[in-house]
Formats: sequence, structure tokens, C-alpha cells
Amino acid sequence: MKAQDIRKELRKLGSKERAEASKRYFKTGPGEYGEGDVFVGVGAAEMRRLAKEFQDLPAREVRSLLKSGIHEERAVALLILVRQYQRGDWKEQERIYKLYMDHLRCVNNWDLVDVSAPHVVGAFLQNKSKKPLYRLARSKNLWERRVSVLATFYYIKGNAFSESLKIAEMLLTDEEDLIHKAVGWMLREVGKRDLVTEERFLKKHHRHMPRTMLRYAIERFPEPKRQRYLKGKV
Repeated sequence: MKAQDIRKELRKLGSKERAEASKRYFKTGPGEYGEGDVFVGVGAAEMRRLAKEFQDLPAREVRSLLKSGIHEERAVALLILVRQYQRGDWKEQERIYKLYMDHLRCVNNWDLVDVSAPHVVGAFLQNKSKKPLYRLARSKNLWERRVSVLATFYYIKGNAFSESLKIAEMLLTDEEDLIHKAVGWMLREVGKRDLVTEERFLKKHHRHMPRTMLRYAIERFPEPKRQRYLKGKV
């Protein structure tokens, strides 16, 4: 079982039309957040199938894919790491976490962060110090900050909200739209489970939050309540 086998499969499955669409969707143009990323044009369902088929890929082969310049190769590597983490003992989980953190530069688009950060970073740090999350939240790198936000989704699913709210507060003045969306999304997820906790945060911060962050956070609110938040009349 080799990384090259996955590369061959991805190229067989690839579509030039989908690759071009992906380049636009993931903003790969000059000055955009995904500048220079390369796609072969494979869909998410197909990549997940490959990850399941190759879930026992040796670590050195996973690293090879993770360091690839091809977006889908990195995506499959991360999906494999998630599967291996969930099946591994604590030593294997620690190895995967360290591999992930050592290769954060390869987790460099929002989809790559979103499919992996909760399941590796969030899961590993559940009963440990959260200092790595706060360090990532202070990073100058957009994707590291998004990892810090999305990692907390793991805790939200277990009805633990404090880390999400602390990191949301740290990122209220972030300049990146992709961080606004991620924070707003996590606040919305908090609200699905505990609306009182979400609204307590929003009432304190909604007048100063980036508009996109607020819109994402209140997306599921009844329209009259949404409008009150948007108009700052809560």
C-alpha cells in the first residue's frame, strides 16, 4: 500500500472541468487565500472512499501525501489521519497529533482544516492543556487560527462551550472573512445546544462583531430576533 497508488487513483478520478471549478471555488488566483493551489478535480465523496480504502496506509506514505502540492492528495492524507486517529490507541493518537502539528503548513485551505482539526487537534487536547489552541489563535497564519476555532467543535459536540467562547473572544477583531465565518459557525453550533449561552455572548459582543460573524451566529434565529441583533437593538 503506497501513496503512489492513491495518486494514480486520484488522477483516474480527476476531471479537468471540476479542477477548474475547484480552483475558482477555493480562491487560487493571485492574492487570494488559496493562491497557487493545484487541483486534479476529485469530489469529496470519492476522496472519503479512498481514505477508507487506504486507511492502513503507513505513516511515511501519509506524510508523502500530506506534503504534496496537489490539494486532493493532502485532503486524502488528512482523512486517513482522522480514521487512523479514531482507531488508534493513545500512543498512536499522540503520534498522529504530533505529525499534524508538525505539518500545519500543509493544512492550508478551509476544507482541509474543517475535515481534520476537530477530530485530531480537538480530540487530542480534550483532557489536556488548551495552550496549543490559544497559541494557534494568536498566529499570524490564517489557517492556524482557523484550526484553533474548528478544533473546539469537538468540545461543542460534547456540550462544553468555554474554549469556543474564549477563542471567539480572542478573534473578534480578526481581519479575515474566513475566521469571521468559522467563529460565527461555532457560535451557531453552541446555540443549537444552549441558546442561553450563545445569546449571553452575543449580547455582550454583537455590536462590535464583524458583520459576517454575527450573521453566521444568528442564522437560525427567528427573523424578528435576527433583525434586532443586526440593528443593535437587543
